[in-house]
Amino acid sequence: MIFITVKFRVKPEHAEQWPEITAAFTAATRAEPGNLWFDWSRSLDDPNEYVLVEAFRDDAGAAHVSSEHFKEAQRSLPQYLRETPRIVNVTVPQDDWSVLGEMTVEG
Repeated sequence: MIFITVKFRVKPEHAEQWPEITAAFTAATRAEPGNLWFDWSRSLDDPNEYVLVEAFRDDAGAAHVSSEHFKEAQRSLPQYLRETPRIVNVTVPQDDWSVLGEMTVEG
């Protein structure tokens, strides 16, 4: 699978509205056939930073970045950002989350 993590540093005046600003993009991406997950979190250290964790089947990455909703996000989202987002993008040989064996929960 293609596993991606992106950090978005949002302008402070838009930080509270970021989930609404990205709602259509999020919904459209989650509806893509090859999307495994597309989950936003907000940093505990910086309230203006959102972290996106997303995953796609190996054959779905090209379709995602060529989709109309991705192109619209490229056009519309930068105006709300303080800087260019930072990304980690890797291909891993699995198709779901693994369990963290070092913290096994019994029962």
